[in-house]
Amino acid sequence: MPEFDWRTPESYKRVQDAEITAIAWEYLRRNPDYRRDYEEMVKAGRVHSVTAGFRRRWGLCFRS
Repeated sequence: MPEFDWRTPESYKRVQDAEITAIAWEYLRRNPDYRRDYEEMVKAGRVHSVTAGFRRRWGLCFRS
C-alpha cells in the first residue's frame, strides 16, 4: 500500500481537479456506518429500492 503523507501538496495532486461529488463519494464509501447500512440494505434485498430514510441519513439523491 502506498504511503500517504497528508502534509505534502503532492499527496493531493490527484484530487485537485476532482468534482465535489467524486470527493464526497470517496469519503462516504469509507465511512464504516454507511458501509454497515448499505450491507444491511443489500441483505434485505432493497438495493434497487433505496428507502427515504437511507437517502435522508446519508444525504443521497438518486437520479431516475
